[in-house]
Amino acid sequence: MTDLSLGLIGNCSIGALVDRKGDIVWACLPRFDGDPVLNALLGGDGVVSVGLENLQETEQHYVGNSAVLRTVLRDAKGNALEIVDTVPRFPSRGRMFRPQSIVRRITPIEGIPRITLTVRPRFKFNEDAPTITHASNNIRYVHESLSIRLTTDAPITYLLDETPFQLDRSLHLILGPDETLAGGIEDTAAAFERDTLQYWHDWCRRLALPLEWQQPSVRAAIALKLCVFEETGAIIAAMTTSIPEAANSGRNWDYRFCWLRDSFFVVRALNSLSAVGTMEHYLRWLNNVVSQADGGHLQPVFGIGQEQALTEWQAAHLPGYRGMGPVRIGNQAHEHFQFDAYGNVILAASQAFFDTRLYRPAGLRQFAELERVGERAYAIYDQPDAGMWELRTRARVHTSSALMSWAACDRLAKIAYHLGAGERHLYWRRRADEIRAKILDGAWSEERQAFAESFGGRDLDASVLLMAEVGMIDPRDPRFVSTVERVEEVLGDGVFTYRYEAPDDFGRPETGFNICTFWRIDALARIGQQERARALFESMLAYRNHLGLLSEDLDPANGELWGNFPQTYSMVGIINGAQRLSKPWDSVV
Repeated sequence: MTDLSLGLIGNCSIGALVDRKGDIVWACLPRFDGDPVLNALLGGDGVVSVGLENLQETEQHYVGNSAVLRTVLRDAKGNALEIVDTVPRFPSRGRMFRPQSIVRRITPIEGIPRITLTVRPRFKFNEDAPTITHASNNIRYVHESLSIRLTTDAPITYLLDETPFQLDRSLHLILGPDETLAGGIEDTAAAFERDTLQYWHDWCRRLALPLEWQQPSVRAAIALKLCVFEETGAIIAAMTTSIPEAANSGRNWDYRFCWLRDSFFVVRALNSLSAVGTMEHYLRWLNNVVSQADGGHLQPVFGIGQEQALTEWQAAHLPGYRGMGPVRIGNQAHEHFQFDAYGNVILAASQAFFDTRLYRPAGLRQFAELERVGERAYAIYDQPDAGMWELRTRARVHTSSALMSWAACDRLAKIAYHLGAGERHLYWRRRADEIRAKILDGAWSEERQAFAESFGGRDLDASVLLMAEVGMIDPRDPRFVSTVERVEEVLGDGVFTYRYEAPDDFGRPETGFNICTFWRIDALARIGQQERARALFESMLAYRNHLGLLSEDLDPANGELWGNFPQTYSMVGIINGAQRLSKPWDSVV
């Protein structure tokens, strides 16, 4: 049975998912939101695999602090092989080399294993097989405007016919653009693997890690980095589309796009580890989006190339994850009014005004651009929207949206003060104070003794826990403490936390939403329940897959991972929890 025991490999240009057997079951080309030419994860025929006869057991781990993945396969007769998967990324000739290529090294490590190599890309969302041509050391897979070349020192005939053969030496597969290699196959593959390992080890060495939970933090940081489309700076929410939020739920969405909300959380988490380069890349993309909006409506999600129309449709030739369709391409959320977007824009950009490490610190010109976003946030803070959970058939004045409008005005006031713009500081402080007063009054439910999900409402929603995280309320305020208690009672289910209380377009959510549990952990720590927060954090870490990755949701019945994978929101939660809960370095040195 397919599950989310998957490893993520990538290079900030493309990404791929590898299962426990070493099968590459997901990869989109020519970029994250492209055609999934390897699509077995969603029931398609596209796959790259090393089939070991009489397979008995597997092992899998990342090579040190890197995105290079090693899989070991053992058969019943004592034969074994290793597969090392690399997506090249390293500096070369004054720039970052990140080709749309996957490099696979297959090496016998015990005995002489008998294997079947399969390289079977599919196109047009599994509707079409490619036209195949080959030469002595390569196979070309051609479909309309996309042509892929496999360069290899494996026997071409065995590859084409998928014929079993004995693996008595190392073999190398380089799957990527239809271009001739500049060097030999083995030498090129070895150099790509070596230099990519060096890049990731150097990158991780610069991270400002907490004392505790360093390995979970490193793995989360690498996963977040791999979700950055570096060419433009956009950050995708996840690598996949249509992994259901729960079994047979129909809650299948395409997350291969850049949400303003999710991206802010990614930027902030990586900033906390001193990986500020992602923020610089993202702000390039964000500045273009803000400029294009020209002070008007900001849709909550864009394509990674700033595409605005993400028209949603269903891929009929893909059965779906474990047969649980539909497979949706595109996302209707681009049509929504989600007013938290304005606050998320300003929150994501704020550190750039204060951080002197940046190549291009933000100044008065950038502040003027953000003020236009702030004006929009102020104008709509008490207007109904679809909310951060993207409700498709219900609009309310959501507390979380108003909260982010407050954050927009609050951060603009702080930026203005830092820039010496005293008049603008007072202007934005008055607006922030106005919104704060309105939230504290309008969102408070006397009946529930908690802040509700909407103004005048009574239903509970985990997103209100962000009130303390973004600094709008003192976490020791009795109203916030009471809110945390009510959220735990109503939305908590042991380790798991549901997003909201009220049914939505599909009924009541069946799975715990991982980021909500991490918000709950943060809130518990802030109100003084440090030990409970640590215990809950450790429990959440135990639900990561064997490689330290999380999807969007967890099933409270059995702890199974559901939802798109790996989910940046969830990986952000790991970093934030470790940073907040870890003992300080000076406690041991």
